[in-house]
Amino acid sequence: GESEWNANKTFTGWADPSLSEQGIRETEHAARLLLAGGYDIDVVFTSRLKRAIRSTWIILGEMHQQYLPVFKSWRLNERMYGKLTGLCKKDTAEKLGAELVQAWRGSLKSRPPPVAVSDYYWPGRERRYSDLGFDEIPLTESLLDCMNRTEPIWEDKIKWELRRGRNVMVVAHANTLRGLVKLIDEIGDDEIQEVALPTGIPVVYKFDKSMKPIRPTGDKYLSQKHIN
Repeated sequence: GESEWNANKTFTGWADPSLSEQGIRETEHAARLLLAGGYDIDVVFTSRLKRAIRSTWIILGEMHQQYLPVFKSWRLNERMYGKLTGLCKKDTAEKLGAELVQAWRGSLKSRPPPVAVSDYYWPGRERRYSDLGFDEIPLTESLLDCMNRTEPIWEDKIKWELRRGRNVMVVAHANTLRGLVKLIDEIGDDEIQEVALPTGIPVVYKFDKSMKPIRPTGDKYLSQKHIN
């Protein structure tokens, strides 16, 4: 769901604003879509950012499944925007040039300037990341860096649950979810830039025994189903 900073066009990344009122409504709607589709969940993975955690709480509450196990991983955090974190997107584009800022935002391999460890938005001082080494906390990330960060949790955790026949729900952020889609559908580096995921709309995958995604009936191209 939309965060308070998304609503006012602020670079968010690893900063920790809560959901906006619109984001709460989007998340409630997503839960009702899952209920209407008859989906049961066995285990949940989310990030360590409260907008994703609160989205998880809302969905599980609407589905009366608050008892389910929820695993919170930094690998599902949104892209680290470095020194752009907390800045207004419009003002930054006017100050530094729209072309440069758009390259940082949209280019696959371009990284914004890194955040300094003395900066307010450097997350290394936060207790939630006390289990991470200094080198594990990014100072900045490209889109590709962010998407690659999701691979270990997909390979080591999520696939492990799926192989045991469990229904897994992942509640995360636009770029880490795109990272999972890239892995699941084996999408190339260039092609993934054209993939956009709708906010508040569940995306459903089904897998065969070899963990290959099963295409929905009647769809020749997508292996994912958007519930709407």
